Amino acid sequence: MVNVGIIGYGTVGSGVFEVINTNRQSIAIKAGEEIKVKRICDLRDMPGDPAEKLITHDFNDILNDDEISVVVETMGGTKPAYDFVKLAIEAGKSVCTSNKELVAKYGAGLIKLAKEKNVNFLFEASVGGGIPVIRPLNYSLTAEEIIEIQGILNGTTNYILTKMDKEGLDYDTVLKEAQAMGYAERNPSADVDGYDSGRKIAILTSLAYGKQVDFEDIPVEGISRITKEDMEYAKSLDATIKLIGESKKDGGVVYARVAPVMLSRNQPLHSVEDVFNAVLIKGNMVDDVMFYGRGAGKLPTASAVVADVVEAVRNKDRHLDINWDEEKLTLGDIRQYKQKFFVRVPESEKEAAKQKISGIEEVKSDKVVGEFAFITSPLTEAEFEELTGDLSVKNKIIINF
Repeated sequence: MVNVGIIGYGTVGSGVFEVINTNRQSIAIKAGEEIKVKRICDLRDMPGDPAEKLITHDFNDILNDDEISVVVETMGGTKPAYDFVKLAIEAGKSVCTSNKELVAKYGAGLIKLAKEKNVNFLFEASVGGGIPVIRPLNYSLTAEEIIEIQGILNGTTNYILTKMDKEGLDYDTVLKEAQAMGYAERNPSADVDGYDSGRKIAILTSLAYGKQVDFEDIPVEGISRITKEDMEYAKSLDATIKLIGESKKDGGVVYARVAPVMLSRNQPLHSVEDVFNAVLIKGNMVDDVMFYGRGAGKLPTASAVVADVVEAVRNKDRHLDINWDEEKLTLGDIRQYKQKFFVRVPESEKEAAKQKISGIEEVKSDKVVGEFAFITSPLTEAEFEELTGDLSVKNKIIINF
């Protein structure tokens, strides 16, 4: 019998309790012994909940219980989550978490500490919810040199962009609908401004290249400036717009960013719709490998957490190596990376745009009037800004055709 303690009994924490109890028999077979939740730490009492009698308000009841060998952290945020997780590892307990903020900021250090204590710090659910991507990146793709990672890493933004694309709605209308349906928070900034995706691509990039990538060093751009006019132009190109978190290695330099990208229909991420997520990894030998599924939600995320619990139980006497060092990886300046841009300016500036920017390709839509839209030849951000400085640019979007 392996006893588990859960810190935080919100959406994911209660899901972990449900998954362990619902799939108790099959989990025991896969883990090699029965797994049971013994204690749950939360500030609330949870009257009438199936876990009511397991609730404690004091984390020390989990920390000091020698019968609890695995701790699940599903609090979110970094304080006090980091302190609790560190104390648990120092006490010789393995920790499994879904907390992307914690992993992005402290992952390398907690992995190092877990190695020193011969326990495990596992975080499959921190990226992609129920999609298995961390473990494949750690183990299944170890023979690869990772060239590029691209991901639709946030269900809220993908839902909004899908609705705008399919129904011709504007951003504000769809955001309000997403909030009403519970897909978006009352303050949606973490999602729509790209910060959630930024933390996730920081984690994936750290694992791909083995060094610490700080979220704060990744340029992040959200979706609030995407309009229904942008979507109409995308349709005329048989394309769509997605919020993409990506990192790539070029000439020995690693670049990373989060930004809206216009994807053609032949791109694998083009067809990922609604609240679904996907991660596309390109290796130098295997080429493209894609992981697709529900990137959030109570039970999908909880399932990934419990899979880590099973892994911790299977390896309770040894540390599983994870290639993520505390040494910082210096990212290249993405502004110096050449790419094509989709651009919109007023119709009155059509000739000026043609004169200033060579090799542009005009884009037309029957549903948008009074504008001149075009695709540039490959330019750096600095070159683009210099060439368009005198133009009234309504919007620009990175092109991936």
